[in-house]
Amino acid sequence: MRIGLFATCLGDTLFPEAVKSTALLLARLGHDVVFPPGQTCCGQMHVNTGYQREPVSLVRNFAEQFGDSSIDAVVMPSGSCAGSVRHQHAIVAERYGDAPLRAGVAAVRSKTYELSELLVDVLGVTRVGAYFPHRVTYHPTCHSLRLLGVGDKPLRLLRAVEDIDLVELPEADACCGFGGTFAVKNAETSTAMLQDKMRHISDTGADVCTAGDSSCLMHIGGGLSRIRSGTRTLHLAQILGSTRTAPYAPLEATR
Repeated sequence: MRIGLFATCLGDTLFPEAVKSTALLLARLGHDVVFPPGQTCCGQMHVNTGYQREPVSLVRNFAEQFGDSSIDAVVMPSGSCAGSVRHQHAIVAERYGDAPLRAGVAAVRSKTYELSELLVDVLGVTRVGAYFPHRVTYHPTCHSLRLLGVGDKPLRLLRAVEDIDLVELPEADACCGFGGTFAVKNAETSTAMLQDKMRHISDTGADVCTAGDSSCLMHIGGGLSRIRSGTRTLHLAQILGSTRTAPYAPLEATR
């Protein structure tokens, strides 16, 4: 399968290892991964903040970059960006776009997936050859859980990882408090939600808290580092990309 990889803004600027791991994982599974060089922001942050007309050019660019019929599927290591492409792009195109944009959006949204969706639903795999001998807990992010409905797909992938010690996160489906600009506009509420999430993570005794969104991991990881919890955050793609011959180096160095 020929798969178009969307890096996302956070992946491009702050968490490139999650993007690299996604590409390496899919290549390891025998797929052709392509990276359209003209890709930009998907426009999620604009729509979430109430600016629906402004991201028309971003939505159009996404449809043009990934609309090539030779690309069988589009993947991104982000439930929130996948949710934006699958749901928000149609709203923007319908309200402020033209007929070609609406057609382009419809074509691309039908083949766009978050990583765990692509692996389980499209490629039909749960065992991807990963090796990760660490205690791990999983945080299901709001967009992946509520907007995309990925369900237990990430957990099914994690359970199949060799030598992993996967522990359940108490009140896992509670929001971590990030929510993009929500964390800025409602800082006190966001911080209180984060404290609850950190307490539950600490109760698991996990070495690693993983999720499918770098944005939530940035929020959680920042809090965990400030309280020196000893638990670090790591994107799901990086765990699935870790193998016996090429283990995730930073954690291996601390064993």
